[in-house]
Amino acid sequence: MTWNLQKSFQRGSEPQAGTLYLVATPIGNLEDMTYRAVRTLQEVDVIAAEDTRQSRKLLTHFEIPSKTLFSYHEHNKHASGPELIRYLIEGKNIALVSDAGLPAISDPGTDLVALAIENSISVVPIPGANAALSALIVSGLPTERFTFIGFLPRDKKSVEQVLESLRMSEGTLLFYESPHRVSKTLEHMHRVLGNRRIVMARELTKRYEEFARGTIEECLAWLEEHPPQGEYCLVLEPSDGSASADQTVWWESLSIEAHVAHYEERNGGNRKEAMKQAAADRNVSRRDIYNSLL
Repeated sequence: MTWNLQKSFQRGSEPQAGTLYLVATPIGNLEDMTYRAVRTLQEVDVIAAEDTRQSRKLLTHFEIPSKTLFSYHEHNKHASGPELIRYLIEGKNIALVSDAGLPAISDPGTDLVALAIENSISVVPIPGANAALSALIVSGLPTERFTFIGFLPRDKKSVEQVLESLRMSEGTLLFYESPHRVSKTLEHMHRVLGNRRIVMARELTKRYEEFARGTIEECLAWLEEHPPQGEYCLVLEPSDGSASADQTVWWESLSIEAHVAHYEERNGGNRKEAMKQAAADRNVSRRDIYNSLL
């Protein structure tokens, strides 16, 4: 990045380009919306939205006059981004909103911000609700240092590579996860990082807001009895340095039979899945585990 100095609210006498406003929207409870966010959406010329249908509902609720809604999301950002920059260069003010929370966090807003800065366009934050930080501050885990990870990759190998890189991280770790993947993600965490304390936060700021606090094993047991619903924010305790190495090999003193039995008990008697998990821990094939148990 080349040198760039932005004075957001000082204007010279020469014609100015427009401003890109990053406007936070509610993560659940509509009362999360700030006065400044409403005013900004009322005043800008264009609103760039991840989902224009969702944003139209928001505008209607706050009685914000109808205006140009521009679709900007992961699948059209390469075409829509330059078009939005053209509007800004022409002097139009644009508000960027995501479906929920702060734009540019786990969404393509990051690319638009970088493009705006490259074109010497002012980018102004309009702060508000954020799921990860909301979960962190009520987690009971350390807040002095933390790392936001967001969504992990989808394939097992990449997930475990990312987690391995975080194994000795000294800060609390923040993740986003969908309900149909949260159990698998916890299993990966348990295998790579050990049985750490974790908080599963869901339905943040909504009527059924819920925080499940415990170890990874306890939370996995909870999910077996209570099927996951809603988007999750996972807050994972940091490494304690010396203990981390022991945590990652919690099974080392177990026989293969005991190792499989541990998972079998947790999986409701599913021996095939238990052998698969034990094999992954030991970095061997499931057939190796099977042969050892004959």
